Amino acid sequence: MLGWMAWTWPTAFVFIGIFSAMAVLTIIEIRHPGGGERKGVLGLTTTRGDRLFISFLGTAYIFLAWLGIMGEPLWFPLGFSICWGVFCFWKV
Repeated sequence: MLGWMAWTWPTAFVFIGIFSAMAVLTIIEIRHPGGGERKGVLGLTTTRGDRLFISFLGTAYIFLAWLGIMGEPLWFPLGFSICWGVFCFWKV
């Protein structure tokens, strides 16, 4: 039934991670409404959802750039992406 897409464990983990992050942010928003607005180093007023989107967007660019320049293995861009996500939620 799901043979139209190449579902592998890494693909499943990406989608599980995205939906888990969205679920965690939903729970945080229910408990602490308002979005946690703040002004970061980019000069933008961002909420938690904005920071999640910026971190996902940056992660996609990190992986695409790494694949285009270096190829495999993908452990290094994973580490860079985790650092980027932490930076986004900490300073952006």
